[in-house]
Amino acid sequence: MEAHPLVTEYLRLGLAFDRLEEGFVDAYTGDPQLRREVQNAPAPQPRDLARRAADLRAALPDAGLSSERVEFLDVHLRALECSGRKFAGDDIGFVDEVRAYFDVDIAPGEVEDYRDAHRQMDEVLAGDGPLPERVAAHRKADEIPPERLSACVEAFSGALRELVRERYPLPDHEHVTYEVVGDKPWSGFNYYLGNYHSKVAINSDLRQHMSNLPHLIAHESYPGHHTEHCRKEAGLVAAGQAEQTLFLVNTPQCLMAEGLADLALRSIVGPGWGKWAQEIYADLGLRFDGDRAERLSTASAKLLAVRQDAALLLHDRRRDETEVAEFLQQWNLTTPERARQSLRFLSSPLWRAYISTYVEGYRLLGGWLDRAVDADDRADRFRRLLDEPLTPGALRAM
Repeated sequence: MEAHPLVTEYLRLGLAFDRLEEGFVDAYTGDPQLRREVQNAPAPQPRDLARRAADLRAALPDAGLSSERVEFLDVHLRALECSGRKFAGDDIGFVDEVRAYFDVDIAPGEVEDYRDAHRQMDEVLAGDGPLPERVAAHRKADEIPPERLSACVEAFSGALRELVRERYPLPDHEHVTYEVVGDKPWSGFNYYLGNYHSKVAINSDLRQHMSNLPHLIAHESYPGHHTEHCRKEAGLVAAGQAEQTLFLVNTPQCLMAEGLADLALRSIVGPGWGKWAQEIYADLGLRFDGDRAERLSTASAKLLAVRQDAALLLHDRRRDETEVAEFLQQWNLTTPERARQSLRFLSSPLWRAYISTYVEGYRLLGGWLDRAVDADDRADRFRRLLDEPLTPGALRAM
């Protein structure tokens, strides 16, 4: 099925941004000839790309596409216009940048929420000494021995894959390949390769924790990024929505995808995931207190916005990195090493606004899922997130 001419130009435009910053194209599973043409063309100029995005956006109302596709393309072209202007050197305020990329408005979190989270964490990790020391000791005890990491990854991937395939069917030949890498600004990353295959990289520089690994595998694979890519390829792309073959950084797609992925474990296992994980670890010969891990996770969820606050301090209020690192250590109860890793992510030109996808995506999608009338409705809503080209604006209007 041949793509709509405007959609082909959208794909060409998005692919051109990878010439400005490698990694801007997170995934592309469309016509390889189109990608070769873009790669072999003269180097694009950011200002030209911004202008092209604006022109395509202006042409959308007369393109003859469905309203759903027009809405999707409209907010993505707006994001690309902003990216083009940023690459061209325009001074765009951080809050405005986030709004253009992700179709959300951001503001600092409530310090009282962070204090409340600390109070709840103090109850879960009752004992002597300051809370940061108890948190650090807990995290140290929660580390997965590096030589056991691969076995743990495979065990959780297999268990989650079974649950997902029962509720959200996947093509028979879909699969995920895991690899351990280093020197990256993230803890895990999904590279969707097309034809229902993902490569998931797990960062070896950061010790992985037993309480976080189920979330990480659910986020990157089942029913998170890999599952969403597979179901959209089998559904939307097969139905001719070629715009879904392209997944771009700093677009509303990312906010929807990260919100979905951060809610993945809760959506497929639900309350009681701690005990579920405890049994899997027990089969691997590892001791894990699932109930305590789940209670601690619930308490620390109120710290969600701390890293977005750090980004606002860094880019909106122009505070120095030392002050921002201290803010992260104070409220996230994190080590200097973890704070530096967060700063590396927040300081990256490509990724600096990306933290908002996790914070605002979790809030927006989580709130929408929580409005479900029962478990079946919630499961169906999560299926819609996996299958439909929804945008933040569309979700707010529901």
